[in-house]
Amino acid sequence: MSVDGWNTILVLGGIRSGKSEFAEALVADAPTVRYVATAADAPTDDAEWAARLATHRARRPETWTTEETADDPRRLADVIAAAGPNETLLVDDLGGWATVLLDPAHQPADDTATIAELAAAVRSCAARLVLVSPEVGLSLVPTTPLGRAFTDALGAANRAVADACDAVVLVVAGQAAWLKPGAPQPVAVPAQAAPAQAEPAQARAAAVATVATGQPVAAPQPSPEVLTPGTSPAPVTPAASGGTGWAAPTVALPMVATGLVIQPGMELPMPDEYTGPQAIERLATLDVPGAGLGVLEQVVGFAAATQGTATPAPWDSVRVLLLHGDHLGGAAAGNAEGESARRARQARAGQGALARLAAESRAELQVVEVPTSAPMEVEQALAGEQVEVALRYGWRLAEEAADAGVRLLVLGACGAGTEAAAAAVLVATAGAEAPAVLRRVVTDSGEIDDAAWMRRCAAVRDALHRTRLSPRSAKDVLAELGGGDVAVATGVLLGATARRLPVMLDGPVGVAAALVSRDLAGQARHWCLLADHGGHPAVRLAADVLGLTPLFDLRLDLGEGANALAALPLLRSVLTLAAALPAHPSLGGGGAAGPDTDEPDFHEPEPAGPGPTSTDGPDFREPAGPGPDEPDFREPEPAGPGPVSTGPETEAVDPSGRRAG
Repeated sequence: MSVDGWNTILVLGGIRSGKSEFAEALVADAPTVRYVATAADAPTDDAEWAARLATHRARRPETWTTEETADDPRRLADVIAAAGPNETLLVDDLGGWATVLLDPAHQPADDTATIAELAAAVRSCAARLVLVSPEVGLSLVPTTPLGRAFTDALGAANRAVADACDAVVLVVAGQAAWLKPGAPQPVAVPAQAAPAQAEPAQARAAAVATVATGQPVAAPQPSPEVLTPGTSPAPVTPAASGGTGWAAPTVALPMVATGLVIQPGMELPMPDEYTGPQAIERLATLDVPGAGLGVLEQVVGFAAATQGTATPAPWDSVRVLLLHGDHLGGAAAGNAEGESARRARQARAGQGALARLAAESRAELQVVEVPTSAPMEVEQALAGEQVEVALRYGWRLAEEAADAGVRLLVLGACGAGTEAAAAAVLVATAGAEAPAVLRRVVTDSGEIDDAAWMRRCAAVRDALHRTRLSPRSAKDVLAELGGGDVAVATGVLLGATARRLPVMLDGPVGVAAALVSRDLAGQARHWCLLADHGGHPAVRLAADVLGLTPLFDLRLDLGEGANALAALPLLRSVLTLAAALPAHPSLGGGGAAGPDTDEPDFHEPEPAGPGPTSTDGPDFREPAGPGPDEPDFREPEPAGPGPVSTGPETEAVDPSGRRAG
């Protein structure tokens, strides 16, 4: 048996039930996977089936290898039996295998014996094995002999393989039901066991107690309290201060609830591609005395795209997530011991720059304890299983914010060594150089400590050298270099993207998480906004790589999260103006003008008496002359005959608008 409770597993499901995605998620943590494709190639006249096969191939990671067994259905048993204990096999699917088995080209054959051989190979398989198969037992009896032969063969194969496997799961409409648990036995907590008073995200977490591997999962512990600075803060709970609230694995993810896990290539929503440009175009029509909003137009476009409307509303509900977790080793060189913990306590107490600005901005504040990261120059910053938990924890924090009606998340961090960890992530993912992205170290007394800066650079250099042969996948980078805060921040970005919740980044940790999230879900960066680069070289470079343009060049250095809150009132003002200002009167906007104002009335007045302009009817008349406050837009009549009056009335009009004379 493998360490997570099963060695072989059968994934059953109907058509389009999500069984293949579920199976792929089960092996997502494997460094390499041998994908065994059983179906024959699509006929030349079946474009739809060819497209399905192409979709399956496209979502397989580059580290996976593919092996075809369609030429000989008996070969599948040989492949499974020969697999070694260090291998991971994914067989998709037994329906294709049964189709090939019944092909006249492979008849006559003893189908019963072939199925028995397959079951025996599964039972003795030393590798980690996942098999996918359609469930045909719930369908109607086919009306054709060939259809009945297929259901009989596949039903017999499913029964035999299920008996040989350690675990069996049935996927129905994307929901996983464990039919045959592995060892240890997963404990399924029914939905009604969730406490009635739980928040929506926590209720979803309590409703499902098994992750994709079939392991038992404890219900998530309470999340850190959400503070409202400006009022007396509630007593600090152990989950908020002790750093243990994050540690329990959580399944509060829409995908984990169906048995999936956070993995590369997730398809998450994108902002609305139409409302953003529409909002920018609308700004040009507003009644603004000057040239407009300048570079802050992009704030309106961003808010419009993320809210799905051309007239976005100001962010009325904002929550700041302050991640506190230190990095040990050379990354923390120059940081006073205990300083980051003091900043976290200060924020919880409603004191300090961040809490004061949050109170001024009417923003909530949530201080999140994340795991301490080991010295990255000598070992992994975070164990692989901790990375998975941290990602899910960050996702749950974003879900809880969305369920609470939060319209904008602000992401910051206050741990020691965060800048060096973020720099290491930037070096690994963007090809930067550590000295170029690590700013100089300034002590609490205001002095520049170049010795500490060199130790940080050396820590990043040694960490990159230690991991030079390691893969550079998102989870590997988080485990080797990023550590707890970057991992939780990455989960926050992914969860916020899934819930269409925009995130304002502030500082190195946020942009490092955005860089990592590209490999998991490329859509995440489109939900990110960067207010100010703070003069930080790592933030500048990461923003350039991500395609994010900082809104300001204020070089604020008030601490992560506080810089964004300092800019938030201006951003809200911009959105308020964009939503409230009418169109310019010249474009038909009523504005605040009325009959008692000095603004011209654009209803053309009736002439006082008959004249040359009244012969064509009242609908086409021009005013006899300008009023005292109105400009005359009519071309003057010539005093006598001239070039403009001698031509016939039927002469074609010059479309260019140029005068003839």
